[in-house]
Amino acid sequence: MAGELVVVGCGDALRADDGVGVALVRQLREAGVPPGVRLVDGGSAGMDVAVQLRGAKRVIVVDAARTGAAAGTVSRVPGAGVADMPPLSGLRTRSYRWDHALAFARWLLGDEYPSDVTVYLIEAADQTPGGTLSPPVRAGMDQVLGLIRRERAFRRGSP
Repeated sequence: MAGELVVVGCGDALRADDGVGVALVRQLREAGVPPGVRLVDGGSAGMDVAVQLRGAKRVIVVDAARTGAAAGTVSRVPGAGVADMPPLSGLRTRSYRWDHALAFARWLLGDEYPSDVTVYLIEAADQTPGGTLSPPVRAGMDQVLGLIRRERAFRRGSP
């Protein structure tokens, strides 16, 4: 399962902008990825995300956020910012988020936890069940796609 880069897209694909991470992974998959890049649909993988990180040199997580910023705003949470993860006690499947997935992975993988983790959060506008990505969130997703495609693992080869 080792890979140079693992990209995890989180969210609920059935709730408009909340599914931006899953939509991003789907778009990468459709375009093709070079060897050494693994894509994980974190919207349906749940706690299995932790296992998918084993052996990765670098991890990028993409998810929607609701912080009050303008829709489509991209925030980057570098590795140091993800060091303080929430406690796992009291965790339920319905409340499982990207930060819980990383905390669980850190606990489960121990010394095998990737040392290079970055999270991109894209500010959501609409979480209507059955909705599609709003134009500002799609633009934010395109911005993050560009950042991911500039990663060394993508520059080394093409699908």
